Amino acid sequence: MTTRLFSSTAIKSVASSARWATATVGFALVAGCATGSGASPTDPFEPYNRGMTSFNDTVDEAVLEPVATAYQNVVPSLVRQGVTNFFSNLGDIWSLANNVAQLKLQNSAETFMRLNVNTFFGLGGLLDVASEARLPRHEEDFGQTLGYWGVGAGPYVVLPLLGPSTLRDTIARPLDMYGDAQGHIHDIAWRNSLAGLRVVDTRSRYLGATRLLDEAALDKYSFTRDAFLQRRRNQVYDGNPPDDDNAGK
Repeated sequence: MTTRLFSSTAIKSVASSARWATATVGFALVAGCATGSGASPTDPFEPYNRGMTSFNDTVDEAVLEPVATAYQNVVPSLVRQGVTNFFSNLGDIWSLANNVAQLKLQNSAETFMRLNVNTFFGLGGLLDVASEARLPRHEEDFGQTLGYWGVGAGPYVVLPLLGPSTLRDTIARPLDMYGDAQGHIHDIAWRNSLAGLRVVDTRSRYLGATRLLDEAALDKYSFTRDAFLQRRRNQVYDGNPPDDDNAGK
């Protein structure tokens, strides 16, 4: 969600993000020390995480949710779908790199074909022609790549504005940011505009889920945490996680 500059400035941005992520985890570690021996093994930083979740929810309710709601109400669904397709096509570039890094040959080939089909025949990705051609999307990020090669997820961490994460994913995030094709657009105005549109489009797609969660969950924080950790585990294992809950991914 964060905008980046190109070349040397991009490198500085990644370094800054890495320092920020380290500081975030450091604060979480301090907060986690106060949880005592009864803390959840997956969430030893729960006091910090609950406080950050409350902060993020406040920002979301004040800014993101109203803007996303207006976007959904005003912009025709066909246009919104085109925007979603466009950003998904951009994301396939980094997914391709991570599929290759995980030595997933078939997924890499299919992602490469998706990227080319949607870029050249789907008007730059506005149309998802590849899905119509039965070329599945294989979304991968660097956190999943680390998990694939045996790096454990580590504790659950809630990041400022960015939301749920794990220690592994937090460490991987700077490289994910650098690998995002959107960050390498030279024109600053266009890059910033696309970044804003991407945030709003993403948030608008979860408006229904947010309302359902608010109504159904007795403890919204615990429900979100458990759902996120389960989803990430499924992503690392491509939907087939082992029965052993202590596998660490």
